Amino acid sequence: MVKKTLATLGIALLIALPSSGMATPQQDLEDFRDYYQKRFPGTPFDDFINGVYSIDKASRDQWEEIEEFPPYELNISKGEAEFNKPFANGKTYASCFENGGIGIRQNYPYFDTERGEVITLELAINECREANGEKKLKWKRGPLANISAYMAYTSRGKVFDIKIPDDPRAIAAYERGKKHFYQKRGQLNMACADCHKFYAGNKVRADLLSPALGHLTHFPVYRSKWGGIGTTHRRYGGCNKQVRAKPYKAQSAEYRALEYFHTYMSNGLVVNGPGARK
Repeated sequence: MVKKTLATLGIALLIALPSSGMATPQQDLEDFRDYYQKRFPGTPFDDFINGVYSIDKASRDQWEEIEEFPPYELNISKGEAEFNKPFANGKTYASCFENGGIGIRQNYPYFDTERGEVITLELAINECREANGEKKLKWKRGPLANISAYMAYTSRGKVFDIKIPDDPRAIAAYERGKKHFYQKRGQLNMACADCHKFYAGNKVRADLLSPALGHLTHFPVYRSKWGGIGTTHRRYGGCNKQVRAKPYKAQSAEYRALEYFHTYMSNGLVVNGPGARK
């Protein structure tokens, strides 16, 4: 009986998996949204930006109390000060970004057709530093996460509209991220999609698994578990460790591709970062 049940579950998951290389990104996006809206019919599309708090009232009530005095406020203030602090050459981060770096979070990550690679906001921040003669900041936390948090805060309410250029390299990067999302890994043989798509809303120990739709709208994120704020790639590394897989380096091509796909799947939702999670 157990074998039969597992076999049935395996077939169901195979049917649910996307046909890699066949669907266009737009078709993937429509299917992705449709999946979650059918799985959680009581959740308005726009509310998926709130993660697990969009599908569980008890968790939401606790979270709303936390948001009355957001634990990331100090990070935003620090990020703003760092953002406006002149480099040794007198310039600031504003000199490196469109619109002076204000209200642009929804445009990242993007595929740079000249360089042939995915550019994340954190990568752009550190490249701005290097272009102005400064040393790179650490990728996962600290000043870089604070600056990114401030830039996200200035973009609240802006709608994500990540583009996939008509360029085979951009499509390849998108497909690489999509493959990572659905591919099982680690000693626990788990994929991102296992926790955050197929079993979203189920419990792992005392915690509910959040839907992947809207995941990246609230990054960088303050996690109670961390006692501080961290970047998307810090979270990716932690997820890999949880399934006992060796994490990739932050800002590796692998994680940038994953972020590209992952963020594209939140197109149409608004920026609400930084956020607070457990």
